[in-house]
Amino acid sequence: MFQLFKRKPVNYFSENEKQLIVQAIEKAEHRTSGEVRIYIESHCPTDPVKRAQEVFQSLKMYETIARNGVIVYLAMKDKKLAIYGDEGIHTKVGDAFWNAEVSKILSHFNQNNFTEGIVNIILAVGEALTLHFPYDDKTDTNELPDEIVFGR
Repeated sequence: MFQLFKRKPVNYFSENEKQLIVQAIEKAEHRTSGEVRIYIESHCPTDPVKRAQEVFQSLKMYETIARNGVIVYLAMKDKKLAIYGDEGIHTKVGDAFWNAEVSKILSHFNQNNFTEGIVNIILAVGEALTLHFPYDDKTDTNELPDEIVFGR
């Protein structure tokens, strides 16, 4: 059955907050060949790490040359989140890094500082990517869009 009425997506962030998040992505990616994406939806139908992997695949983030894409996944109403990095960056930083970053973002979220938490996590991931995948102005291109992806 087709849907006659599309549900209007929930708007969790003001236009200014969205702009701050996109600017953080651009800043993080300015010094690295790595790619960062933000995916936000209302509900998480499964374990957030599994969902982050699903979204990562659906956005074809594995297609970066160095396999250094990172997705920050947020399910706002369910209060779930995950950070998932492709094999190139994951082999460099490991689970300890991702777990530490989730703890940091949760400290912001627990104080209802969602935008600040997201911006900080983007910049921290950007630093890790810069350390392991520095920018090369001769070969690097922006392989993935920088805008926030809003799901269901």
